[in-house]
Amino acid sequence: MALLVHLKTVRDLRGKGDRIAKVTFRGLSFYTRVLENCEDEARFDEMFRWPIASRVDENEILELQVFNYSKIFTNRVIGTFRMVLQKVAEEGQLEVTDTLIDDNNTAIRTSVTVDIKYTTMDGTVGVWSDGEFLDVPGDPEGTFQFETDSLLSGHSHGSGSGVSPGRSIHGIPTFRKAGKGVFSAMKLHKTKSSRDDHKKDEPATLDMEDLDRKALRLGGFGGLDPDCISLASVTAVTTNVSNKRSKPDIKMEPSSGRHVDYQISITVVEARQLVGLNMDPVVCVEIGEDKKYTSMKESTNCPYYNEYFVFDFHVPPDVMFDKILKLSVIHSKNLLRSGTLVGTFKLDVGTVYSQPEHQFYHKWAMLSDPDDITAGCKGYIKCDIAVVGKGDNIKTPHKANETDEDDIEGNLLLPEGVPLERQWARFYVKIYRAEGLPKMNTSIMANVKKAFIGENRDLVDPYVQVVFAGQRGKTSVQKSSYEPIWNEQVVFTEMFPPLCKRIKVQIRDSDKVNDVAIGTHFIDLRKIANDGDKGFLPTMGPAWVNMYGSTRHYTLIDEHQDLNEGLGEGVSFRARLLISVAVEILDTTSTEIVSSTEVQVEPVSNISESATGKIEEFFLFGSFLEATMIDRKIGDKPISFEVTIGNYGNQIDGVSKPTAAKKKKKKEGGGGGESDEEESELIQQNSSEDEADDDGDLVSVSSTPPMKPVITDRNYFHLPYFEKKPCIYIKSWWQDQRRRLYNSNIMDKIADKMEEGLNDVQEVIKTEKAYPERRLRGVLEELSTGCNRFVTLANKDQNQAGRTKLDKERLKSCMREMESMGQQAKLIRSQVKRNTVRDKLKMVQNFLHRLRFLADEPQHSIPDVFVWMMSNNKRIAYARIPSKDILYSIVDEETGRDCGKVKAVFLRLPGKKGFGPAGWTVQAKMEIYLWLGLNKQRKDFLSGLPNGFEENKAPRTSPCLQSVPPVSLVYNMKQVFQLRAHMYQARSLFAADSSGLSDPFARVFFSTHSQVTEVLSETLCPTWDQLLVFEDVELFGEAGELRDDPPIIVVEVYDQDTVGKAEFIGRTFAKPITKMCDEHYGPPRFPPQLEYYQIYRGNSTAGDLLAAFELLQIGQGGRAELPPIDGPTDSERGPILPVPMGIRPILSRYRIEVLFWGLRDLKRVNLALVDRPRVDIECAGRGVQSALIQNYKKNPNFSTLVKWFEVDLPENELLHPPLNVRVVDCRAFGRYTLVGSHAVTSLRRFIYSPPDKTHNNWTSAGDVTVNMDADPSVRKMDTVVKLDTTSDAVVKVDVNEEKEEKKKKKKKKKKGEVEEDDETDESMLDWWSKYFASIETLMEILRAQEAALAEAEEREDQEIAAEGADIKPDDLPVKGSKGKEKSRDKSRNKEKKKSHHAGEETEKHSSKPKVDELLVYNKELEAEYDNFEDWLHTFNLYRGKAGDDDEAALDDDRIVGRFKGSMCMYKLPLSEEITREVGFDPNMGMFQSIPHNDPINVLVRVFVVRATDLHPADVNGKADPYVVIKLGKSELKDKENYISKQLNPVFGKAFDMEATFPMESMLTVSVYDWDLVGTDDLIGETKIDLENRFYSKHRATCGIANSYSVHGYNVWRDPMKPSQILAKLCKEGKLDGPHYGPGGRVKVANRVFMGATEIEDENGLKKQTDEHLALTVLKHWEEIPRVGCKLIPEHVETRPLLNPDHPGIEQGRIEMWVDMFPMDMPAPGPAIDISPRKPKKYELRVIIWNTDEVILEDDDYFTGEKSSDIFVRGWLKGQQEDKQDTDVHYHSLTGEGNFNWRFVYPFDYLMAEEKIVISKKESMFSWDETEYKIPARLTLQVWDADHFSADDFLGAIELDLNRFPRGAKTAKQCSINMVQNQAELPCISIFKQKRVKGWWPFVARDENDEMELTGKVEAELHLMSAEEAEKSPVGLGRNEPDPLEKPNRPDTSLMWFVNPLKSIRYFIWHNYRWLILKALGLLLLLLLLGLFLYSFPGYLVKKMLGA
Repeated sequence: MALLVHLKTVRDLRGKGDRIAKVTFRGLSFYTRVLENCEDEARFDEMFRWPIASRVDENEILELQVFNYSKIFTNRVIGTFRMVLQKVAEEGQLEVTDTLIDDNNTAIRTSVTVDIKYTTMDGTVGVWSDGEFLDVPGDPEGTFQFETDSLLSGHSHGSGSGVSPGRSIHGIPTFRKAGKGVFSAMKLHKTKSSRDDHKKDEPATLDMEDLDRKALRLGGFGGLDPDCISLASVTAVTTNVSNKRSKPDIKMEPSSGRHVDYQISITVVEARQLVGLNMDPVVCVEIGEDKKYTSMKESTNCPYYNEYFVFDFHVPPDVMFDKILKLSVIHSKNLLRSGTLVGTFKLDVGTVYSQPEHQFYHKWAMLSDPDDITAGCKGYIKCDIAVVGKGDNIKTPHKANETDEDDIEGNLLLPEGVPLERQWARFYVKIYRAEGLPKMNTSIMANVKKAFIGENRDLVDPYVQVVFAGQRGKTSVQKSSYEPIWNEQVVFTEMFPPLCKRIKVQIRDSDKVNDVAIGTHFIDLRKIANDGDKGFLPTMGPAWVNMYGSTRHYTLIDEHQDLNEGLGEGVSFRARLLISVAVEILDTTSTEIVSSTEVQVEPVSNISESATGKIEEFFLFGSFLEATMIDRKIGDKPISFEVTIGNYGNQIDGVSKPTAAKKKKKKEGGGGGESDEEESELIQQNSSEDEADDDGDLVSVSSTPPMKPVITDRNYFHLPYFEKKPCIYIKSWWQDQRRRLYNSNIMDKIADKMEEGLNDVQEVIKTEKAYPERRLRGVLEELSTGCNRFVTLANKDQNQAGRTKLDKERLKSCMREMESMGQQAKLIRSQVKRNTVRDKLKMVQNFLHRLRFLADEPQHSIPDVFVWMMSNNKRIAYARIPSKDILYSIVDEETGRDCGKVKAVFLRLPGKKGFGPAGWTVQAKMEIYLWLGLNKQRKDFLSGLPNGFEENKAPRTSPCLQSVPPVSLVYNMKQVFQLRAHMYQARSLFAADSSGLSDPFARVFFSTHSQVTEVLSETLCPTWDQLLVFEDVELFGEAGELRDDPPIIVVEVYDQDTVGKAEFIGRTFAKPITKMCDEHYGPPRFPPQLEYYQIYRGNSTAGDLLAAFELLQIGQGGRAELPPIDGPTDSERGPILPVPMGIRPILSRYRIEVLFWGLRDLKRVNLALVDRPRVDIECAGRGVQSALIQNYKKNPNFSTLVKWFEVDLPENELLHPPLNVRVVDCRAFGRYTLVGSHAVTSLRRFIYSPPDKTHNNWTSAGDVTVNMDADPSVRKMDTVVKLDTTSDAVVKVDVNEEKEEKKKKKKKKKKGEVEEDDETDESMLDWWSKYFASIETLMEILRAQEAALAEAEEREDQEIAAEGADIKPDDLPVKGSKGKEKSRDKSRNKEKKKSHHAGEETEKHSSKPKVDELLVYNKELEAEYDNFEDWLHTFNLYRGKAGDDDEAALDDDRIVGRFKGSMCMYKLPLSEEITREVGFDPNMGMFQSIPHNDPINVLVRVFVVRATDLHPADVNGKADPYVVIKLGKSELKDKENYISKQLNPVFGKAFDMEATFPMESMLTVSVYDWDLVGTDDLIGETKIDLENRFYSKHRATCGIANSYSVHGYNVWRDPMKPSQILAKLCKEGKLDGPHYGPGGRVKVANRVFMGATEIEDENGLKKQTDEHLALTVLKHWEEIPRVGCKLIPEHVETRPLLNPDHPGIEQGRIEMWVDMFPMDMPAPGPAIDISPRKPKKYELRVIIWNTDEVILEDDDYFTGEKSSDIFVRGWLKGQQEDKQDTDVHYHSLTGEGNFNWRFVYPFDYLMAEEKIVISKKESMFSWDETEYKIPARLTLQVWDADHFSADDFLGAIELDLNRFPRGAKTAKQCSINMVQNQAELPCISIFKQKRVKGWWPFVARDENDEMELTGKVEAELHLMSAEEAEKSPVGLGRNEPDPLEKPNRPDTSLMWFVNPLKSIRYFIWHNYRWLILKALGLLLLLLLLGLFLYSFPGYLVKKMLGA
């Protein structure tokens, strides 16, 4: 054996130089000689030979590298060529010319030509002789570049021997001989020669199907790795054996488009940091068209609302999830004006729904201004948003004290993985042109116009509307055009990443009356972007998208208009639209940016024809092999089938011809056949090019000839396609974008294989067969090889025309994803162990979703194929087949899953007609073969058909070289079979009759035959036990293929009605096991095993069918050779054959004991009350009846408790038939009426297994001491101590140690902190203290669990990363690792904070005494304790037809009562030990220690604590709730104590009622809404079955408290003390004990418990007691052997409230508990008081002493100096109307102000909840006051007073009175840090400190939204209780009593017009005194000078004259 490689030439080299090549195979390399100074061609012409020992594997690779040779330096690689040797291994010889690729895996121009030969010793691979190389004339380079189809196609298929090329007669794989696949074998890339650029040969890579698959197919299961074996099981149908048939889809009904109930609940908690001064904000919540508003809060930037809104919708899911949810804050909205918008936040409902638990809880939504995108954040709203669909239950996190949500950045309302800082971006949706639009107007008007104007017009005026994130943009309207050209772009401005998932693009027809949609396409942004670190922004196209909708013919009222709106599955091609999407992130800092977010529409330039890919001619071939099960409603007119792809092939309403003018233009432009015009024109255009095919005149045949249907049976027709099968073929022209579909096919196939494997694994787990982990490992193995294969295959065709950016990016990201998935799969495979199968299965299912997501290609290319059934030229029913599923490729993995395979297709009715029962009946079942590929690859299109046919071609006129596709196929090979259908039984069928039962029969269809089983009346679990024999079934094709791949069998189950037609129940598919006449009838394949097949009704399951099918070939000897059928043995069944012995299950004798307890809540039957009911139990034909209840009203329990019957059941538990429970009412005159029935589908849980004496702590091997926690109230997650019987460990925990520690802690108190009253007074504590402490604990536990989960996840990630490091350290992207890291860091910081907090908390707690706790369950008690069905089970009785999903009739409506009882089944004979036990009562059988069921009187005490999240019942979005309690006849209404306008009311009430079980056992607790007028509405109710609780072993009568005390808030509630309870339990369980020993020990059975033995009474005296010890045992009762189970602790349960009008949707929750006390026991004490705490009255006195450094706002008139007129305003949050102002400190020049002013705020405060309680009327019209609870926050603001204009706001500080930073000692030390870093600073609480004084900073936001310091205030806060305040009253301001002294203000602070002189003195003198003095001096001088000058002459004269 050898491999020879002949390296011929390398062409198109660049430059000039020395070249050398290296060829490598299996690690052995050969070098060529060096070729010196070659220019562009290097002719090596060298042979290399590898002698090989083992066969060449199909996946092996040959590598060839070409280098530039250098003597001195290392050789530089020019390029590499790698080739998979699959085809070489098959064919033996191959010549290839291909381009090289460089280091970056991109193709370069250089190409290489090699010739490869492979010889084997046995000659299994054909060797070519040299003459077989084909020389192509006129092709000097010898590259094979011509069309491949006209060659070797004279091959008549399968007519001779009937052997398909590729499978020999015996089923051994033969490799195809050379000559057949020469051209398909060439790995041709683009060989670019300038001459013929348009001829691009098809790329082909070589890979055979996985060998193991082939081995599986051909060799059965022999000798294969068990990992690969697929189970024949429920997946029998879906498991594919051979290669010629595809799997059918069982689910029939389109799921989208059906209306569903949704409820969206939104709580707006508060807003913070709103931008704006002194605003009155309102929040508007808007979903779609609905708006709701909160109330208005006055003058605050951080309003607190806590308002709850609910929106109800009834729409299809798609519509719901596309609705935009918008939160906006509006400033000062009132009746007269709409207010100004501050900011908005929007996201779509789908984003919320895809969150964990479908909700955001307590998250901050960041507001932005849509009109000014440069502005940044406008504030935050804290809200909860939850979206509930039917059947979702939302777990609300428990409402506890919220402290850590103040961290806004860490709790933004964004989905996981979205960055916190979102940027603005522009979304460009470019709309270029559309094609193939349908007619949208009647042609009458057009004809009139034509008559007048002579102009012919297209009857449609299209425009495109784009909707995104609640905004819509439209293009212009192109009048009258079937092929409109827009070239416009719609631009949206939106935050990126957007929280809206889909862009909706819709072509609409503009019309004067109303515009209608022509077609709709949704662009899913998640599919066209990738948010990973190597991701890319959303991008798409330019690409064509196909739109589907209603049928194309125009009618005035289109019944399927919804389909055009994008709801439901389109039933016809409507148009295709060329669009592209791009996103540009905006730089909001740049100046020239448009700041509005209005939608803009702009023109764009045209794009070239080739931008979307080269146009290729595609060929679609189809053959109809069978058309059966045609619904007889259609009538017997001839029927034909039409196949269309796009508008090609559509003969009735397909091509809308554009008008002539356009045609000419097109012609001149010569622009290829892109348009969907008529064929002839396309062909002319094409033939002008040099691609002229011989089949220029090949006309498409798109529909089968009409044929009259033939009757199959009373429901169905079939068409007589016997040996002659009609064919269709269509030529069409599309852009060649097959690569997209190929990649998606590869992924789909990996996913299909994986899904099949996972189904197998689940099946193995379900049926408890061995080794599920092996099968899972096999699945992972397949996945990782598949992923690697994808990486090899997908990387081709890189430089194909029309590749868009999205194609490249998607390819990269898919390759990355697949690679990492492959590696993770390998890793997980190594971790799959027996015990981890289930977890790993979940992980692998995530892979599956991921794969399916990746495989969905967002850019369409070829439209889907529609098959329509036509009758009377009307379209009746259709099937839609995605074109990628039938697309052909040379590479097997890339081929569509149904390409060239026979697929069973079920046609269905279009649109809404397909919903509900009409959609379930099959319109027709087709066996159809489809092939779609390039016309030039056409030669293979028949190869997948079953062999043995001859082609029948249409008569040809012109002589033609080329093979013409056949018009029909004639099969001359016919096999005759007998089909045996062994119909054994069905179970859990759908109830189709009003009695709640059905009269089922099954109809089996195979080919054109059908048969029916007998009708069994009144059962949902029929055991037909019947063999149906179909004689002489004729099948066409080759025998071997039929054996591997028989057609499917359809089984339909119907309900027989006495009148009218039988009603459809459901359908399932099966594949028969086939026996050819030369095979032996025996193991392992025969006789076949019974298997379960799931019966589907629409998309929901409707039961299971247990059956087996075999198909036996009838040979020459006729029927005599077949295995005999045992004749009818039991004569009473007449001619019906039973299922033969080898197939029916092996039976054993079982005894079934039934416990009959009683019947409850029976409804009327036919208006008459049920009076004397009886229960009949039936199983496998045997049964037992209960005793008759004589008077149902008086006592609905049975007198005889236990009865039994014996029955033969199968050994295999999985085959056990169901057990039927029926209740009948015995009326007078011996009449019986059925009341209701119940089918117990699985008896497994009732199988009795004898106790294992060796193991279950049965023996007393010494005493076991059970470890106690001394401090049980702190339950950590992992402190469960597991003990085995033999251990003798005594663990003591010294209780005293703890006390000492506490003392130490006390000493360690920080100095500086005021010593608190450490021992809180016991009398201070009440039940609520206990409740709140318990909620804290619950929260801590939940947090710990979350942290542990996160830690585990992290550990797993690290493991994966670590192990991955061995594989490839650098590029293992752990999915979304970055996002996770971030969120983790966040959560870590939170954890740190929390733990820090918790540390403090524990310190705080430890200084207080331990508050006793109870258990708060955040679900109902039943959920925790398995419905209390520990021995008494409840079976719901049904009557009436079962509703289907869309009728929203839940099964609850069919419940007509409940049967209480139980079963126990065991194999006979039973061992004697059990019956010999002491006190065994043979009448009770296995139900020994069961109480009697006589009536019993009970005192029921219901405690209702509070309700949360009630559904609002009033218009104002609130409710006025009160509680109503019903039990039997009695009803307690608490109407007068309704709580006004509350959705979270605290009731705190206990209700006592007396009841008699069993008559009154169903307790209903309802919450009603009180209305002033009209009746009160039910908000929601919850029902509790008290009887099950009362009789349960878990002792649910009265919860066991954590500790025993005789007084105080924690007093023991039960009338029985712990010791009495313990004694009673021991007696009932026949246990030895309890024995109280010295030293605080007690012994029960063989367990020893320790505990305290002293108790204090009210007076503090200590007494000895055993109660603590007994209580310790009770708390650990589950550890007691044999009888132990968990006893119910003291608790509060949280129950959902439901409303029958909104089935399945929670209307709120109620927290409550129930105690029950039998009346024959001592009476319990009075109920404990849980009435809500009254808020305590306090008074807060705030003295404002001084301010400092307040910023100066005003300019002085005279001097321009800065000053401020300061005053301080303050209020308590929620009491804005009680705001108080100081007087004004005028004209402060330094920002200093002196006030000495006192504010006084009285308020009511709830200590435990840390909330202020305010009661006020909402409006003047309100009937009564509403109570609000608001956090205690004091707001202080500093203002600048203005006389004539509004005052200016300067700054504010908000102090949370529970934790605010300690004030600074001096103004200097006071800084803005006190506000910004509040978390790090030590905080104090005014409620502990009582009095505090210091300096605090005022802050405000500047223009850049940064915090800045705007002043400081010195204040003193003093808190007093109301009583203290009364004793020492004070005045407001500076008034009496206790006045403050006047501030010593500088004189400047006076008003100038009050005292002008003073102000002059201050303003002028102060500033200009030197100037004034200088001026005065100068003036004096001047005066002197003047006087001198004045008097000088006189004196002079006097002097001179001497006078």
